[in-house]
Amino acid sequence: MRTTIDMPDELLRRTKATAALAGETIKEFVTTAVRERLERQAPGSAQTVGWRAVFGLARVEETEHVDRIIRADLEEVNPEDWQ
Repeated sequence: MRTTIDMPDELLRRTKATAALAGETIKEFVTTAVRERLERQAPGSAQTVGWRAVFGLARVEETEHVDRIIRADLEEVNPEDWQ
């Protein structure tokens, strides 16, 4: 099936270059990339279970709040407690 994909010029250049280095056509490269992404997000896959469902797929701005909480908690850890 044919389709049109609109993507930023820089992303298209990187896609073409990466595909060429791998000896693949753009079609093969994009098909593989989409297939792998869908498999990672399939229900029950390792990427969508537990914390990976958030941290493996979320954008950075979506995890900043959690990162701040984790940093604050880690600052309270006493290294002597772990010896």
